[in-house]
Amino acid sequence: MSDESFAEAVFDVVRHIPRGFVATYGQVAELAGRPRAARAVGRILHGNPEPGVIPCHRVVFHDGSLAPGFAFGGPARQYSLLCAEGVTFRPHPSVDVSRGHPDGGGINGAPDVRGGGIPDRVDLTASQWRR
Repeated sequence: MSDESFAEAVFDVVRHIPRGFVATYGQVAELAGRPRAARAVGRILHGNPEPGVIPCHRVVFHDGSLAPGFAFGGPARQYSLLCAEGVTFRPHPSVDVSRGHPDGGGINGAPDVRGGGIPDRVDLTASQWRR
């Protein structure tokens, strides 16, 4: 499979992730035909030619964490898009939830990731797409 056909396969897989669900980079790589190419999936999605059509915001790391380099507005924007779709989140293990995280500081209720805050992780047991 050429790099170009792999990129097309990645975009096709991501187009099929339903609203309200996420897939991991590794899951997309496997479904696109290269199971060990999760990092390549990230590079490909960073250059998404149709951000409104190919929902790359629905792709997260294997532990449910958001992409710090989300190309279309940063992790706060990715968080906002996923929340708007009803994706379930859980607190990041290193966040002290007794201090009120994540209900302040960020854009549209998202954690203030620009200021060093740690975003929540997607609850993969509730929101991971199963194809």
